[in-house]
Formats: sequence, structure tokens, C-alpha cells
Amino acid sequence: MSEILIENDGGVRTITLNRPDRLNALTGSIMQPLADACADAASDSSVGCVVVTGAGRGFCAGGDLKEGGSDKSVLPPNEESGSRTEQGFVRLRGFMETARLLHEMPKPTIAMVNGPVAGAGIGIAGACDLRFAGRSASFLTAFDRIGAGGDFGSTWFWTKILGTGVARELFFLGEKLSADEAFAKGIYTRLYDDDALQGEVMKAAHRLADGPRMGYRYMKTNLNNAEDWAFEAALDAEALNMGLATSATALIWREKKKSENPDG
Repeated sequence: MSEILIENDGGVRTITLNRPDRLNALTGSIMQPLADACADAASDSSVGCVVVTGAGRGFCAGGDLKEGGSDKSVLPPNEESGSRTEQGFVRLRGFMETARLLHEMPKPTIAMVNGPVAGAGIGIAGACDLRFAGRSASFLTAFDRIGAGGDFGSTWFWTKILGTGVARELFFLGEKLSADEAFAKGIYTRLYDDDALQGEVMKAAHRLADGPRMGYRYMKTNLNNAEDWAFEAALDAEALNMGLATSATALIWREKKKSENPDG
């Protein structure tokens, strides 16, 4: 059974974590294919919007602690690969490309949070531009429970999304939030009844995939710049990207109209 499922529906690419018996908890066998699937979605010009979700009754429960110690890829210390700590860093950082790609790819990304999300899963959800959740969803940082600092960009994303005060509350106190509580804090973008969630997500995803893709590309660039850039530099980039986006969109629409009416 494949642990990552890929589905294309028009310009929408859905990536599903497929370990429903473990609430889609992450192991080495799923994290590399997940990163690869995100890289492929980022580079595929036919894809206009990416949806990430989990199979079964959960989004992602974080790292699978039951299998965390069984990885055979970390070797005894050696001159080529370094210490176990160095090897672990290289391995985890490679897996964490998933978060970078979802955040930086030049197309909108949506986390369809269909149940509990915790640990590394909150990094994956936070990396997406939008988070649509069902009422059975919950939110838990969980890192305090294993004496960990956070991974998959979780501390960075949630500080940016919620502000440092709320992010510190979530990480240090480690309290589990219901879907309604998470929505009230601004963690989830939209909240739906469980049976309506997929339909609402796909409606939004198709709207984005069928919309002005170059406009969204530069819009996302501007929004990402705003997270770290000085105001004047962001203004310069907005001015440049405005021209790039509108000229590209006009050209695409002109070519589309010509193809639809070749004699017109």
C-alpha cells in the first residue's frame, strides 16, 4: 500500500498521507515520498493549486514514536557521514523540504485538516497558505510531551501566523485545542461540518487553479516577502511584481481567447 496518494482533478493536485491506522504519523518511509510529491507538484505546470490532507480520521499526528528508533539509515559515526547527530540533521532537514515547498511554491496550497493534527503535522499545516478544517479537527503542538523543540517549520510558521505571544502559549503550555478553539485563535482559515469539508475545499481549490495563475504566483511572492523584508524593499518588489503579473496574465488571457476563437 502506498503511503502517499496523488490525485489530479483538473488543475488541483491532492496529496494524501496514507497511514490511517496511525493517524498518518510520519516515518522515514512516508516523509521522503511526501517531500518528493511536493517537489513534483511545485514544478508541474499543469498544477494550479495543491491540497494536502490525511486518509481516514486524521490529518497528521506528527512523528511516529513507535517507529522512530528503528531507522537503519543512520550509521555509526564515520568520517564520511559524521556523527549520528550530524546524520540525523541531514536526514530530517531533507524531510523538512515538504514545509519549505508548500510555503514557497509559486501556487496556492491548502491544508484540508480532516481530524487531529499534532507535532510535525502542525508544521505541514502551517506551511500551507490556507487551512480548511472539519469540526472533528483538533490542534496540538505536542513537542513538550517528548522534550522536543519543534520541527517542519512549526515554530516559524505559527509565530508568523499568530504572533509570538500566542505561538509561545501553544508551544510551552501544549494544550490541545478543539476545532472551534483553533478557529477562534486564527489557526484554521475556515471551519466546516465534516461532511461538507471536502466539497468546500475542492470548490476553493478549483477556483484558485482556474484563476490567474501568474497573478497568484506574484501575490504569493509579495506575501512571503512581507514576512521578513523591510517595508521599502517590499514596496519595490510589489511595484515590479505588479507589472510582471499583469503583463503575463494579459498575455495568457489573450492567447486563450485566440485559441477559443481562432477566426475572431
